[in-house]
Amino acid sequence: MTVTSGQSRRREADNAATQAGVWLWTLKTIITFLLMTLVLFVSRGRWDWVEGWIFLGLFGFLQTVLSRLLARRSPDLLAERSHIQAETKSWDKPLVVLQAIVFPLICLIVSGLDLRFGWGAPVSVAIQLAALGIMLLGYGLTAWAMLVNRFFSATVRIQSERDHSVVSSGPYRFVRHPGYLGAILFQLATPLFLGSWWGVVPAVLSLPVHVIRAALEDRTLRGELPGYREYVETVRFRLFPGVW
Repeated sequence: MTVTSGQSRRREADNAATQAGVWLWTLKTIITFLLMTLVLFVSRGRWDWVEGWIFLGLFGFLQTVLSRLLARRSPDLLAERSHIQAETKSWDKPLVVLQAIVFPLICLIVSGLDLRFGWGAPVSVAIQLAALGIMLLGYGLTAWAMLVNRFFSATVRIQSERDHSVVSSGPYRFVRHPGYLGAILFQLATPLFLGSWWGVVPAVLSLPVHVIRAALEDRTLRGELPGYREYVETVRFRLFPGVW
């Protein structure tokens, strides 16, 4: 009885911690969305910006759908992603800030300023529509990776307390780090959809950060995650299919 009662209390504590993590992740997602809205329209200097509203509406819709799916399927993943865990590799902390916060915000700011002051040539509707398709492809690839990989942590670490294991299904059949590839596609296409050529510049400058982080994460998983070396022999490419 004592053992059963203790196990029950641990399960309740784990469930409570997971729910708290889900709420924290949701709060951070809302704050991020509000920050993106502020950054976009302050840099643009006006509120009547059709592409800006379409981008935010689409992003908010996709985030809401993905959040609901993950909350049902892997609430512990949302809790995991709600904050930087103590076991995160020290080298990854600055890289994740650059990759997930600094460069995406700079892309939005530069795009808004470009349109506000007319730095670059107009982007044709055809290119904007193509960029929209690439944005959706990139977001979909990252979302797919998150849905099949319950260890899709926000930072690089071995999640031993969550029985971390190799995932080789879904997009992981083609590249070892599909989430990074999706993020690259989304970030490169966003400025073009918004109508800015100059916004692509910081997106391109962010590519080395994605590549370095993917390489370091791959090295970590090879050395510390059982079964990953065998997975590497099956899926050859880290980030870009047919290239690297």
